[in-house]
Amino acid sequence: PFGNLSDCPNGSRWIMDVFNECAQDSRDVASIVLGLGSIACFIAAAFPQFYQACRTGIMDQALSIYFLLGWLGGDLLNLIGSFLADQLPLQVYTAIYYVLSDLGMLSLYCYYRVKNGGRAFPAPINAAFVFLSVGSLSSLSLLGSASTKDPGTFKGRSLLSAPEDQLGPKPFSRTEIIGFTIGSISSVLYLCSRVPQICTNYKRKSTSGISYSLFALVMLGNSLYGLSVLLKTPEPGQGQGDYILHHLPWLVGSLGVLALDVVISFQFLAYRKGRPATLEERDALLGEPDES
Repeated sequence: PFGNLSDCPNGSRWIMDVFNECAQDSRDVASIVLGLGSIACFIAAAFPQFYQACRTGIMDQALSIYFLLGWLGGDLLNLIGSFLADQLPLQVYTAIYYVLSDLGMLSLYCYYRVKNGGRAFPAPINAAFVFLSVGSLSSLSLLGSASTKDPGTFKGRSLLSAPEDQLGPKPFSRTEIIGFTIGSISSVLYLCSRVPQICTNYKRKSTSGISYSLFALVMLGNSLYGLSVLLKTPEPGQGQGDYILHHLPWLVGSLGVLALDVVISFQFLAYRKGRPATLEERDALLGEPDES
């Protein structure tokens, strides 16, 4: 088994075995359930966009490449920071899926860029894409090897009684400080990634080619993700404020980006009547005789 149940009195055995996390009370169980719901939302979020891209064929025009690169960069740093800062196991699992989904989205974007005869990407974008892709695959392989080398490590919080002299704020270790810093940069990238997409929608005066289900599910997933972190019971002797401080970059990255996603939601409402036709519809219209 991943963890020793003796370190988690009255904890759930199946949660310990499956997620390597201590769930001793109803708050902890609710945190696990919300975390799983968040992962389900993020898994489902990519598929509507994949379908919309195949249906319209204009994904390269609808989505901003800077939005996708910023999203991938934020998710990659989120993954590395979550691992180094010893965040909740579900946070690490979610971060891994983020990176895989982003790589799939970028691959589909590049496919339609080539298919639609678009110009080649500028050198800085090519370099950023290669760097982020190699970094993502390297990080996933390193995390996989690290998890197989030490499978018995219990990364959940220890609920053993804390000695009186250890009560108070939990100090940051050197590794946690590095992870906290990387997580903070990740949150900035998350926030900045939405700005190019908002500008692209505004310039086109359209959201055609973008699936609103992508942003709706991401908003729901981020909400559940943030709530799952907030509901987790702090370690013995650790106050709620100190617990939030240790998870602050990830809370900002999930809950802070909701405001910008709301702006994109309003753009869907504002531009819903002025969406241009899909490639198939435009080709059909061009083939008809001019009745005027």
